[in-house]
Amino acid sequence: MAFSRRIVSRLAALILLATCLAPAATAAQEGSYSTEEIVGAGHQFFGKLSGGLATMVEEIVARYGLPNGYIIGQEGSGAFVGGLRYGEGILYTKLDGRKPVYWQGPSLGFDFGGDGNRTMMLVYDLPSSLAIYRRFGGVNGSAYLVGGLSMTVLANTEVPERTVYVVPIRSGIGARLGINVGYLKFTQRPTLNPF
Repeated sequence: MAFSRRIVSRLAALILLATCLAPAATAAQEGSYSTEEIVGAGHQFFGKLSGGLATMVEEIVARYGLPNGYIIGQEGSGAFVGGLRYGEGILYTKLDGRKPVYWQGPSLGFDFGGDGNRTMMLVYDLPSSLAIYRRFGGVNGSAYLVGGLSMTVLANTEVPERTVYVVPIRSGIGARLGINVGYLKFTQRPTLNPF
C-alpha cells in the first residue's frame, strides 16, 4: 500500500512538473490547425453542448499554441478509487490525414462515479500520426453531476527531444467526484487490456 502511494505521488509530481514546463504558445507552424478550425470542428461535434468550447480552446491555444492534430470520439469511464476509461475516435492531421484511434487506461486516486463523454483531444508536437500510439500520463480532477465541459493535459516524452501533449476536452453526462492520476494508452485496434 505504501509502495503504491509512493509511485502515485512520484508520477503525479512528474506530470505536474511536465505540465508546468510545457512550452508557451508559439507561432503557427505548417500542418497546424487554427483556432477557428478547432472551434468549428468542436461546434460541429459537440452541437448545443459547446457553449464554453470557444473560450476553453482559446485558453488552451494561449498556453500551448496551435495543435498539429486533433481527435474526435467518444468514451466511457467509471471509478471506485481505481478506475478505467475506454474510448474510440478519429485522429485528424493535415500531413497524414485521418487515422482510427482507440484509447484505454487505468487511474488511481480519490475518485468515484461514472460518465460517458463526447471527447475532442487537441494534439501538440506530434511528429507523425503513428506517434500517437503510446501512453500519455496526467492528473485528472472531476466534480460534476449530470454534465459539463472539462479538460485535462496528458504528456508523453518517449519521442526523442520533444514532449507530445494531448489535451482532452470532454462533454458528457454522469456523476463524478474526485482526483486521480493515470494514463491513456492509444492503440490502432480496440482492446480490453488497459495496461
